[in-house]
Parts: sequence; structure tokens; C-alpha cells
Amino acid sequence: MSDTPRRSFSEIFAVYLKARVLIVMFLGFSSGLPLALSGSTLLVWMAESGVNLKTIGLFAFAGTPYTLKFLWAPVVDALDVPLLSRLLGRRRGWLILSQILLIASIVFLGLTDPASSAWLVALGALLVATASATQDIVIDAFRVESLDESEQAAGMASYVAAYRIGMLASTAGALFMVSGFELWGFSKHAAWSAGYAVMALLVIIGMITTLIATEPQQSKLAAAKNRGAKPLARLIETSVSAFREFLSRDMAFAALAFVILYKLTDALAGVMTAPFVIDIGFTRNEYAAIIKGLGLAATLAGGFAGGFVARAYPLATSLWIGGILQAVANFVFSWQASIGASLPALTLAITLENFTSAIGTVIFVAYLSALCRNPLHTATQYALLTALAAVGRTYLSAGAGYIASATGWVWFFAICAFAAIPSLILLAWLQRSGHFAEVDKPRLASAA
Repeated sequence: MSDTPRRSFSEIFAVYLKARVLIVMFLGFSSGLPLALSGSTLLVWMAESGVNLKTIGLFAFAGTPYTLKFLWAPVVDALDVPLLSRLLGRRRGWLILSQILLIASIVFLGLTDPASSAWLVALGALLVATASATQDIVIDAFRVESLDESEQAAGMASYVAAYRIGMLASTAGALFMVSGFELWGFSKHAAWSAGYAVMALLVIIGMITTLIATEPQQSKLAAAKNRGAKPLARLIETSVSAFREFLSRDMAFAALAFVILYKLTDALAGVMTAPFVIDIGFTRNEYAAIIKGLGLAATLAGGFAGGFVARAYPLATSLWIGGILQAVANFVFSWQASIGASLPALTLAITLENFTSAIGTVIFVAYLSALCRNPLHTATQYALLTALAAVGRTYLSAGAGYIASATGWVWFFAICAFAAIPSLILLAWLQRSGHFAEVDKPRLASAA
């Protein structure tokens, strides 16, 4: 009896070292890397270049491709990339193509100048977001198809932790890079351009991972089933079937509304966090040092805590835990705003935000994955769900700059916390209506 806990812990830890889980982890880094380059890091660059807060807030629209990616996800599900898909398989072929486009678009964005041409910066940000959204379509499908049910929780925890590390590399890492290039004598603009070039090189990590990985068996079976059909016919059939199958489910539209609203509390605050830190008097390096140090530790801890919660509790319970935690964390930023530029307070605020956000994200990804059941439509359905999840970050948060200007930072972050209430009301209704009994069934059967 005494060695049972040791065996249990060993089994829990061993799943994180499985080849498929490790592949998903490195792809998570590749997925998280580009987001900040067209988001928070770009906003710091714009703030330093003298762009006003209202314009900075409107740059949330640069994330539009993340909300529209379901429109071209059927292409990824149905069609092959010439030559690449023949050599690597459909999923890996699309991954390599999207990563090549991502490198080119990041370099282009780094060559623009926020001080003189905001429209050219917007174009660069849109190109980065489009290439990144395409990569996300493929990685999400690859993750869902390649992991067994028993590996999904560990895979999601590893994926989200690595995703956040990727974001850390393109926030704190990029900011330190820019500062380093300035110390070496680069002008401000040249330093930012060089920093973005280094970030483009990091995409190679995802390309190497893609080449090492093997094509998911489900993807091979789906490709074999569609073989022989004309490309246009395959595309139309995939598009129609994917949406029809999903929307025919009970409470489908309520579930979609919940997907839109669940991360709104995070999205509304996240778009203005970097400008807030700069505005109240912190330096770029102080901000970067915190998110690189304790922020990283909190992200990793939160990712694995979220994996534990998602594995140990039913989905509905897990979503309640994640939703409440990520909302409450915003009040710490309100406290930070009320006391001014206190480094210990900022450290606490960012640590709690990273920890709770990682928990909420892992649990949310578990829910989205559970909604995608058909291997013929994995990329399309998951892209639809994550695109809707990005509506909060892209559109509902676009007015964040105006809210912050009108209310001040203390009330702004309180409003961000209260923005979680609609999603929690929907969660209660879905739970009472029996939605989770069906969604959670395969996962609970696997655990049993």
C-alpha cells in the first residue's frame, strides 16, 4: 500500500514525457510566439513612439484574422499543400507553409515605423496575425487528433505552458532584445526592427518540431477517405458538413455565446496592460523583468494547476474555478493603479494574472477540445470555436482605450473583472440544462 502514491505520481509525471505530448508542447511555443508581436509588444513600441491611447486601443482590430480563421479552416481540412503535403502529410505540410509565411510577415512588421506610418504598421500586424491564425488552425487540429483521451489533459497543460512561454519570449524577451540592441548603439527604430528579426528566427523551433513529428493517424484516415474527390467538392463538403454537424447539437448557440464571453475578462484587461504599466511610470525593462521572472514561474505553475483541475474535476466545475479566478485577478491591478508605481505591487499583480489566466486557459482549451468530436472536421470546428473566443480580444476589447481614458485605471480594471459575469451566468444555465453531461462523456469514460 505504501508505494501506491509513488506509482500514481510516477504515472502522472510520465505522461508529460511521452513523445506526442512533447511535440504538442513545442508546437505550443510556436503558437504562442506571434500573438504578442501583433499585440502587446507592438503596443509598447507604439506607446514609446508617441501614438495616443485611443489609436493604440483600436489596434486590437489587428487581431481580426483570429476571429475569421474559421472561414479558411475548411481549406486546411480539405485540401493539400502542393509538394509539402505529399512529403509530410496534410497537417504537417500546412504547418510548414504557415511557419514560412510567419517568418516573412514578422520581418516585414519589424521594418515598419509606428511614428510615421500607422497604416503600414496595421498592414504588417494583419499579415502576422493571418499567418499566426493559420498556424493555430493546424496546430489545434494536430493536437486534438494526435493525443489519446488519457493524454489530453497533460497535452493541454504542456501546450498552454509552452504557449505562454512563447508569449513571454515575444514580450519580455523582445523588450530585452530591443534594450540590448539600443545599448549596442542601434537607433530606437533599428533596435525594434532587429528585435522583431530575432523573434522571426524563433519560429524555426516550430519548423524543426513539425519535421520531427509524425502525421496524426486520424489525419491520415480522413485524407484517405477524401482521396479521389475533386478539390472543390471536398472543400464544399467539408465546409457544409462541419458547420451543420456542430450547429445541429443541443444548445449549440448558447455554447457559442459562452465561448465568446468566457475569456472576455482577460481580453479586456490584456489589451491595455502594457500601456497601463508604461503610463503609471514603470520602464520597459522593469515590466519585462517581472514577466520574465516571477511571471514565467506563475505561468508554468498555472498551466500545470489548470491541467490538474481539468483532469480531476468535471468540465463545468473546472470552468467555474477558472472563470472566477481570472476575473478576481483584475482587482489586483485596480489596487496597483490606486497606489501608483510600486514594483512589489506590480510583481504581485502580474504574478497573479499569469497564474489565474493560465489556469483559465487550460480549462477553456479542454472544453473547446471536448466540443470537437469528428476527425473529418477537427480543424474547421476548432477554428470556429477559437475564432469566436478571439472576438473578445479583437472586437469587444477594441474600446478598452476609450474606457480607460474615461474611467481611469482603477475603475477600468474593476470593469474588466465584472465583464466575467455574463459568461458565468451562461455557464450556470448550460450546466443546469445538461450541456456538460454529453460534452464530458468521452473524457470521463477514459478516466474511468
